[in-house]
Formats: sequence, C-alpha cells, structure tokens
Amino acid sequence: MTLEARCAAGARLALESGLTQLFQALAALGARLGATKLKDWPGRCTLVPRMTCRRLLLTLLACLVVMAALAAPAAAKAQVHEVKKGETLSHIARRYHVTITALRAKNGIRRGKPIFPGQKIEIPNGNSKPKPGKEKNAQRGKKESKKAGPNDWVTAKPDSNTQTQKSSKNRGGVNPCLTKDPGFGVYDRWSRAPSLGQMIVPQRGGVTRRGSFDVMLHFHGHEAMRKEWVKVMRGPVLVGIDLGLGSGPYASAFGSPDTFKKLLASVEKAVAEKTGKKSARVRKVGVSAWSAGYGAVGQILSQPLGRSKVDTVVLLDGLHSGYSGKTLNEAQMKPFLDYAREARRGRKFMFVSHSSIIPHGYASTTETANWLIWKLGGKPRRTRPRGSDPMGLDLISRYTRGHFHVRGYAGNDKMDHCAHLGLMKDVLKVHIRPRWRSPRGYKKKGK
Repeated sequence: MTLEARCAAGARLALESGLTQLFQALAALGARLGATKLKDWPGRCTLVPRMTCRRLLLTLLACLVVMAALAAPAAAKAQVHEVKKGETLSHIARRYHVTITALRAKNGIRRGKPIFPGQKIEIPNGNSKPKPGKEKNAQRGKKESKKAGPNDWVTAKPDSNTQTQKSSKNRGGVNPCLTKDPGFGVYDRWSRAPSLGQMIVPQRGGVTRRGSFDVMLHFHGHEAMRKEWVKVMRGPVLVGIDLGLGSGPYASAFGSPDTFKKLLASVEKAVAEKTGKKSARVRKVGVSAWSAGYGAVGQILSQPLGRSKVDTVVLLDGLHSGYSGKTLNEAQMKPFLDYAREARRGRKFMFVSHSSIIPHGYASTTETANWLIWKLGGKPRRTRPRGSDPMGLDLISRYTRGHFHVRGYAGNDKMDHCAHLGLMKDVLKVHIRPRWRSPRGYKKKGK
C-alpha cells in the first residue's frame, strides 16, 4: 500500500472511529517518514513527492477540523432555565435568542399549554447566551407592529399567574352570576314591542321635544344588563336580546341587514306609541354584548347601516375568533378592527374587556383584545389590581387610545366571566352617559 493510500485509510478510520484512531494514524505516518516530532514533518516531506505530502497534510488537517466540530456539541452541556413568576415562553425565547416553536419542540409543550413558576425549561442548541440588560424587544413601537406577522405577545395565552379563581366569600359575599335585583328605577317593566327581544322605556320623558331618543341594544344576558343599567341611566331605551348559547344564533339572526333595520324601526314605533310623539326617532345607538352576544355585534358592524348608525360598542369578555395559520382570522375580526380605528380617532366609542379564560380550539378574549391593540400600533400596559373593580375582578392590564379602551382581568372560571357584566355600570357612568347626554326620563307622578 502506498504512503498516500495509508494516509487516506487513516483519515477514513478517523472519521469512522473518532479522534483516538486519528492520532494513531498520524503517529504511524510520522514513523514511516521518520518524523517523531511535529517540527520534523516539513524536512521529511522530501522523502515523498511534494504534492503527495501536501495532500496528506491537508487531509489530516481536514479530519482534525471535522472531528473537533463533531465532538463539540456532544461536549456542550444543555442549558436549563427555571421559570420565574410572570414569565412566559415568549420572555424566555427572547432572552436566549431562540424561537418559541423551538422551545415547545424541545420540551414537549403544546400550543396553549401554560408554563408554571419553578418549571425547568431546556434551551435548544444555538446561541443561548442571555441578553444583557433590559429586553429591547418588549419596547418595540408602532413600526414593528405593522410587520406581516404579529409579535409573540399578541397570540400568547394568558400567563399561568392569571389562572385564578375566587369564591363568593373572596368577592365580598357577591356571586357575580346571581346579583341582587335593584328593581327598574325610572323604567317600566319589560315590553315585547321590539321585533326581537324586549325593551324597557322610561315611565315618562326620555325623548326630546322633536321626539329623538337614544337606545342601547344588548345581546346575551338581558336581566344582568338591566340590573346594571338602572343604577346609572335615566332616559335611554334598553333593548335586551337573548338567542341561546353560542355566537352562532346571534350571527345568523343578524346576517341579513333587514334584521337590524326592522329592529330599530320597531323600537321607534314603540316609543312613539309610549310618548305620543309620532315623529319619535332614534338618535344615538349603542350595541353591547356579553359572552356569545358578540356574534350579533360583528354582523351589525359589517353592514352599512350599522357602521353609520352605531355610535357606541361595548364588548364584555365576549370577542372570540378562529385561527388562520399562526394568527387570528382577520376576516372575522375586520368589523371590530374597523370600528376600533374609528374609536381611536375619536369618532366612535368602543370598550372591550377580557378575562384570562383559555378556551379550546379558538382564540381567547385576551388574544382578540391584544390583536386589536397590536393592529392599532399599541401594546397593553400591565397594572396591578386596584381593589375598586366590581365583583372581585382583578385588573392586570389596560390600554386607551382616543375613545378606544381595553381592560384585562385575571380569573378563569364562571364567576370571573359573569363579573364582567358588573363593569357596565362604570362604563355607562364614566363614558356613555356624558357622551350621549340623553334626554332625562322620570317615574310617573304619584309613584
């Protein structure tokens, strides 16, 4: 076997068997040339053709480089991160310069599954050196928010520390799903006059001299809404519509533009008969929804009459959508986004609240609220519970721009969901009542 063939065989052996055999092959070749030390190799190369020796040296050098590269990953120790309170996969991924997808794959974490303080997260191979100082990614501004894909925080599920539950005792003795009844105030009892649902009208008054009046159409939970309404409002008409469970029946009922048009016409007719003003006409129109009722709101806002007529939108823990790839279904969200942009400019009013409930198979109210904020170029501001929110709710985030408002709350059970109806009192008092300046209604004399 020639000297060159022996060296090539040694190189192949090194690749197959590792660095130990490589050095043995190197020593054998050195003995053949009579070079027992590395410094003797250049002089001994004269014993064989120059190009052959050069190829041998280059081959061995390449072997050394390849084997060292193969050995390095095995020698590197896997890095493990212990989850701290309030951390998410997004935070950890940014810190170690890796992707959330890589973290999930490495640790077997399914999409939507929360992580917990104390949990050990193994960092995938790569550049795992933590970033020094504060994370600049958390401070990105409006320009980044306009990129094709959403930032990680937009579609992230609520943090594990928001997954809380409170008993009625912890809520000051209040069961948000079964609150005390304050009566009807200045309003008459429910009337079936509208084409859909029922309505309450002031016993007298509530219209201008020309017959103009304001109305709120509320979808899902009409009695709970009425309990909050009468605590604050003294003139606008309230229409309550319940169509069953799920957003489907609401979306289906208002899929035709004629439904909304006929509903307003029937309310105007009922007010005209009640007040004796034949010219009674709707002035300000608001639409509000809790839970599944958003299905009707979305349809109304997608129609020309709804876009022009509706002045106010209130969504209480009730805006969901499906997914399209790695983000939300933009077609489903478009009517709400278009309206949010109008509210941001101050032309309309919109209030959105969300709990920290994580549903299965579709986007949570946290994700949809964050998506709207992201599309407007913003980011919610974290805050601490303030103790003044109704029915034991704990505020965790907020965002306001123009007349577009978002409030986020902790909690993931039924009572937390019901408690969002309790927000309506303050929304009416702080925002809608001053905005509408509705004609005042009164009780009948002698009552």
